[in-house]
Amino acid sequence: MIADIFTVVWKERKGLLRQRGSRSRAVLTMLIPIIMISIFFPWSMGPDWVKDPVGVILVSVIIPMLLVGITIPESFAGERERHTLETLLASRLSDRAILFGKVATSVGYAWIMTLLVLVLSLVTVNIAHWDGHVMFFTPAVAIADVFFSLIMALLIASLGVLISLRSATVQGAQQALMAGTMVPIMVLGMVLLVVVQIQPEFIDRIKEIIEAIGSTELVLIIASVLIVITLVLLRAAMARFKRARLILD
Repeated sequence: MIADIFTVVWKERKGLLRQRGSRSRAVLTMLIPIIMISIFFPWSMGPDWVKDPVGVILVSVIIPMLLVGITIPESFAGERERHTLETLLASRLSDRAILFGKVATSVGYAWIMTLLVLVLSLVTVNIAHWDGHVMFFTPAVAIADVFFSLIMALLIASLGVLISLRSATVQGAQQALMAGTMVPIMVLGMVLLVVVQIQPEFIDRIKEIIEAIGSTELVLIIASVLIVITLVLLRAAMARFKRARLILD
């Protein structure tokens, strides 16, 4: 099956950033946030960029969400729009090879681009704040960036491919994926804002809880939750991927 997955990846790489045939529009869509994260924030934060958790959140969450959010809706909804889905499903490739190949293409692209953004941010912070020695990420930040960017890419891709399997159009898949990822974050942010306004000591309590748990244990808990959610979504996509059902849809 590995060879079949690579076959799908080889096919899918040509369609990256297609977005209805406009690669330039896709590039422009993601150019501004990438510039912000790889140049503006490192420039502004200075040496704190290589050790501050804020940098981890910006890189390992926003970049994978952005890049996977652009590419994964195309996976099956795009095939359906171009009327090539039936041809793909009629091939000798197994269901899992097709599914995993499309997920791997989007995840691999997002993860590689995220690593490139990390390198560019290091170049930026060293040029802007040169003090006679080269600055690198602390081991904890580097590991968190690499690991969480991969797991976030997998999580968004798993959700996105599940949505794409059900969507008639790429635009519909993109909108549903955006709602599925951004709306919960916005709601959580609004709830936290209201709670902080009502109880200003809430942030101090959260800090106390984090200190009591320990940073390492907290990271492991978050990683475990993300992995479980990813596996559930991927399993749901595998269950949804039925050739007969897709052809009828």
